[in-house]
Amino acid sequence: MTTPRRILLAGLVGGLATSAGIALTATSGWLIVRASERPVLLTLFVAIVGVRAFGMARPLLRYVERILSHDAALRDLADRRTAVYADLIPLTPARLGKGSRASILSGVVDDLTDVVESSVRVSVPLVASAVAGLLAALLAAAFDPRMGLVLAVFLLAFLGVGVVGRWLEGAAQDALTAARVEVLRVSDLVARHATELQAIGAQEAALSWIDTAHETLRRSVTRQSRGRALVSAALLLATAAATVASAMLVDVAAVGAPVAALLVVVPVALGDALAPLVDVIRAAARTAGSERRLNTLLLQTPAVTEPPTADPKPLPQHPALTLEAVTASWTGTRTDLGPTDLDLPPGRSLAVVGANGSGKSTLLAVLARHLAPSSGRYVVGGSDVVDRSLAQVRAAIAVVDDEPHIFAGTLRDNLVLAAPEVSDEELDNALRRAGLAAWVDSLPEGMDTRLGTGARGVSGGERARLGLARALASARPVILLDEPVAHLDHATALAVLADVTSATGGRTVVMATHRPEGLDNFDEVRDLSHHPALSTTEKEL
Repeated sequence: MTTPRRILLAGLVGGLATSAGIALTATSGWLIVRASERPVLLTLFVAIVGVRAFGMARPLLRYVERILSHDAALRDLADRRTAVYADLIPLTPARLGKGSRASILSGVVDDLTDVVESSVRVSVPLVASAVAGLLAALLAAAFDPRMGLVLAVFLLAFLGVGVVGRWLEGAAQDALTAARVEVLRVSDLVARHATELQAIGAQEAALSWIDTAHETLRRSVTRQSRGRALVSAALLLATAAATVASAMLVDVAAVGAPVAALLVVVPVALGDALAPLVDVIRAAARTAGSERRLNTLLLQTPAVTEPPTADPKPLPQHPALTLEAVTASWTGTRTDLGPTDLDLPPGRSLAVVGANGSGKSTLLAVLARHLAPSSGRYVVGGSDVVDRSLAQVRAAIAVVDDEPHIFAGTLRDNLVLAAPEVSDEELDNALRRAGLAAWVDSLPEGMDTRLGTGARGVSGGERARLGLARALASARPVILLDEPVAHLDHATALAVLADVTSATGGRTVVMATHRPEGLDNFDEVRDLSHHPALSTTEKEL
């Protein structure tokens, strides 16, 4: 059964569960009034059995509805996560923005979860409420058409208010999301630079930034809550109005006091059954916002594309890298890497330095085939990269950035990502060549030692060396290092770069850095500051 059909079936079962709750309340009202008339006890047995049946049916049907809806949602989530991750790969990293990888991935996971869970939080409750409302109106109409009309007006009025409330929630959703992001950004900024802010006496200013961000968030939350507040108030008023109208219109003489009690109680039970729709409005607004963000991210044009027909010949085992007057741009609106020529024979090491914005990271992105040249020619192993598949070129290159991610898992798990087929002996060799011999020997469980959140901590120097060990374990002939010692102190930076030099002998190494440590260990130092990346307009000015 497909996911939409499962969700529809879950909604229908949920509608029966809600209807059982309404029937329980209505039958109880009939039973109380009829019992007050002291009839023959046998005449009450049907109602008594009905109350018990409805009372047991409601939780049972609700359980079945949850099984059906959650099973469908979890299946859908697994399939869509796989598809979304596949869609993210061609966009990495050029189209993912400037946020950290963790925040981007967390945002995608949260947004996708909101979209998929909308089937449980939005679709199922809407179908269930529609089914229950229709059955309640038909029940009332069977006894008195005017009662059915009262409930129909009740449902239509609530539907209209719900549409308005949904619009109010949606209009404020983007502002609320932006306010939350700003609170996180400012809080992270102040926390990470607390020492620097204290040194320049800017604590008060920093606290004012946080206060401003929280005040904006408070106003956004208040604004968004108006939609739910409107719907909640409208539901209470509509329930009261329908109850009063039923009490005034019901003909006690025609239907009898017990049935009249049943008809008067039905609007109250229906109002109680519709109460969860207040949260549905919020969930629908969140889903719409999450879907917009996902589409904005995933529907971008990749920064690099596969050639129509790729050259099937394998690359040389140790390919040379050549750039011929290459320029590149992250956005297409400005040049982030000026015309650059580069000749890197196998085994040569190059350090790329320069001011911020001169194109160091952009150069590495071009070399790694994460970003296509805007002009010029990039040759790998004698072939233009536009004639080679992305996987083929990338398989020859290992990238180590300034903050190698440590996954919550074993040391082995953190290394085999780069080379699933390698043995523990090869992993141990890579760790020791990366300068982690003493650290590895100190681990209580060796390769099975767990790292990351809730396990063994990793220092900045150890993190940098683990990133290098991954690259070494991959046995790729080209290693690109993007600010590998950016967050390390001087002594640790020197030690790490010394390990880089000794461990990567025979491989082509390109390191982008803004620090002077260890440059003497490289065959060549290229300063990009002499042709900073400026747009055409900026150059003319």
